[in-house]
Amino acid sequence: MKLLNNIKIVLLNTYHPGNIGAAARAMKTMGLTKLVLVNPESFPSEEATSRAAGASSVLESATIVSSLEEAIADRTQVFATTARQKHQFSRPQKDCSQMAEWVSKHPTDKIAIVFGCERSGMRAEDIDLCHQILTIPGNPEYDILNLAAAVQIVSYELFKAAKSASNQAEVPSANKAAALANQKDINNFYQHLQQLLELKGYIRAEQPSDTMKKLRQYFSKANATAD
Repeated sequence: MKLLNNIKIVLLNTYHPGNIGAAARAMKTMGLTKLVLVNPESFPSEEATSRAAGASSVLESATIVSSLEEAIADRTQVFATTARQKHQFSRPQKDCSQMAEWVSKHPTDKIAIVFGCERSGMRAEDIDLCHQILTIPGNPEYDILNLAAAVQIVSYELFKAAKSASNQAEVPSANKAAALANQKDINNFYQHLQQLLELKGYIRAEQPSDTMKKLRQYFSKANATAD
């Protein structure tokens, strides 16, 4: 399904290679093929291949990069998967079904779904690079999901949304939404903004502050376009 071709699954600092293989299997069963690994502890790995079962093609085509910035540079919308409390974030927050519905309504956007390390989840600085927060509701007394299980749940919701979208007749629209800016362009904007603020004396390079972090949170709500 075309919608699924625009989606990357990004795994950050994965510790156990078996989880990479299991995640690849979860993806392929739901029609997802684009896997990006950021600094995996061990890959390629025989254990990853074994756990992938018949999904070795996803592993073979996986991209390995050294940073989240590199992994999402060409993406126009990035979801950070986290179990942290909602009140910690000011950016849009969605559960799995809400995320899949959003994706189905933006079929031309390039999407990344990011999953953190098994041991520590996503770091605050990584979450700051993402546009929206994705949560998987569960037992409030024990809401810790295995990495591959989390990928499976998210992949299933995306598959359902893609199938539903493909079954609907496409209706031409005279008012097409403007294309969103990719993450590389957004990061360039933030770098330029920071340089201007330093030049005008609003912030100081040698004196750390939360100004840029707050500005990122503010602008992430705007869905910046490529124009």
